[in-house]
Amino acid sequence: MDYFNYRRRKSSVVHIGHTPLGGKYPIRIQTMGNVSTMDTENAVSQAKRMITAGAEYIRFTAQGEREARNLGEIRKRLKKDGYDTPLVADIHFNPLAADIAAGEVEKVRINPGNYVDRVKTFNHIEYTEEEYAAEIQKIRGRFLPFLKICRENNTAIRIGVNHGSLSDRIMSRYGDTPEGMVASCMEFLRICKEENFTDVTISIKASNTVVMVSTVRLLVQTMEKEGMHYPLHLGVTEAGDGEDGRIKSAVGIGALLADGIGDTIRVSLSEEPEAEIPVARQLVNYIQERAGHLPVTGKLALGYDSIKPVRRKSRSVREIGGDYPPVVFSDRREGSFEFAPAFMPDYIYIGKEDPDNFPDHLQVWVDAHFWKPKHNAFPFFIASELEELYTYDTTLKVVRMTNSDLTDRAIQLLSRDRAVVILLSSHHQNGVGAQRAAMHKLLSAGCNVPVILHRDYSEKNLESLQIKAAADLGTLILDGFADGIMLHNDGIEPVAIDSCMFGILQATRVRISKTEYISCPGCGRTLFDLQTTIARVKEATLHLKGLKIGIMGCIVNGPGEMADADYGYVGAGRGRISLYKGKECILKNIPEEKAVELLVQLIKENGDWQN
Repeated sequence: MDYFNYRRRKSSVVHIGHTPLGGKYPIRIQTMGNVSTMDTENAVSQAKRMITAGAEYIRFTAQGEREARNLGEIRKRLKKDGYDTPLVADIHFNPLAADIAAGEVEKVRINPGNYVDRVKTFNHIEYTEEEYAAEIQKIRGRFLPFLKICRENNTAIRIGVNHGSLSDRIMSRYGDTPEGMVASCMEFLRICKEENFTDVTISIKASNTVVMVSTVRLLVQTMEKEGMHYPLHLGVTEAGDGEDGRIKSAVGIGALLADGIGDTIRVSLSEEPEAEIPVARQLVNYIQERAGHLPVTGKLALGYDSIKPVRRKSRSVREIGGDYPPVVFSDRREGSFEFAPAFMPDYIYIGKEDPDNFPDHLQVWVDAHFWKPKHNAFPFFIASELEELYTYDTTLKVVRMTNSDLTDRAIQLLSRDRAVVILLSSHHQNGVGAQRAAMHKLLSAGCNVPVILHRDYSEKNLESLQIKAAADLGTLILDGFADGIMLHNDGIEPVAIDSCMFGILQATRVRISKTEYISCPGCGRTLFDLQTTIARVKEATLHLKGLKIGIMGCIVNGPGEMADADYGYVGAGRGRISLYKGKECILKNIPEEKAVELLVQLIKENGDWQN
């Protein structure tokens, strides 16, 4: 990748029915059905809705041999009605089901964490080198017959690694790490390469955007070293619904698309599958608008690690920078001064307004030439006023600058004035690349001035702003570059923009302002109404700031993804739920109608409840 200039990574081509993937083909959009694979009528009907919405691949779960065979019936019905969109079988725990599905559909997804390895127990098992090698041979012995079936039927495969379902074998050697996820994937990829099986795509997902982005970057680097160029499918698992689901997905997927990584994506929302498609399409289109942009000149700072970046060390100015969490700046120049208590910005920008008109508890930024000394008012400069900074005697001042404004002289002045903060903006076609270049200038110069990331948008609706801002600012925050953020968009309520900013900070895990829900999108394995359940759990727990609650349709990824959650609500069977505290199952197979009440009781018993 070119860290500062957008271009797509060169990948090999995978043949999937009539819709090839990778190479110079478009970035494909896909989704997954959430009805029973044995319910042929509903599965066909839902597939048609997803295809009409723009899905280019449709995935259905196949828990066993019956479901795998019925995928063939679903495929026949769709073809009869004129639909040839490729179907993908989703397989966990059952290699025989994968063998059968390979003869029925165009692509089969297998999970390395449970394809041959036994069900996850979270037990640490010590392996000698010989024992570990024997386990790899066991994988090879089972995987080769599957590849033979796929080759005979022109069936592609996806090797789909999930953070939540790494095997105990991988966990015992590597831990719950990006290295472990990559190792799990490479065990299967090396066999594909040895067998010259080329119709392979890869996904490597997590609900934690930091882990997801770092792991995919590490995988790409590892493949490059071994001469592999397989296409990549991107997604953030269990992203949730509504604003949170859109922002979290745009942060993780957008950061990788900005690097040029990704040949197909899925936005996993806990909503109807067809609702995922327009979100995914808008995200892809937005990132690809920067193709062919004017080049950005930038140089990586010495020692910077793009795979495992750490937060840039900045000096603290009042409570901005240093070890303080990133702040939120709200642009209120249009005169709207309503606030949501849960998303109260740290500073508001009032432009030419008189700061005396504002209550003392609000910290306000005022255009420098209208500023007057006051304990809660601070001057706001533009780049052309940089030389005037030193004439203002105040403990905090901000100057709006772009990458091109950061000359050697400017950096010298910014280093000298210990009260200054940069508002780093960009109107470049590739704003992410330009802002990255600016941050690396500061890093290379040893200038530790705090930086607030700023972007202007002109979106007509809030969802578009959420997607684009999360993709842009999320990428830079994951890079380690943010002491704060500020967004502006005419025509969208500032309160909604504030919520969006707090959502981006939460999705990147740098500032927690609300309960976090790790909720799956549902599939044919889900045996309860997921959307209704999520609404009930949220209604009961939405006020528990900082708590992470997993809501999972089944055990495939549930306990694993919930290792990162404080509490979990997992489908255990029809009408039955299991409740978890971290990795431990506390209540098993309880009636669904009592589950939310018992979840609240569990949280209270462990001292995590707030009134």
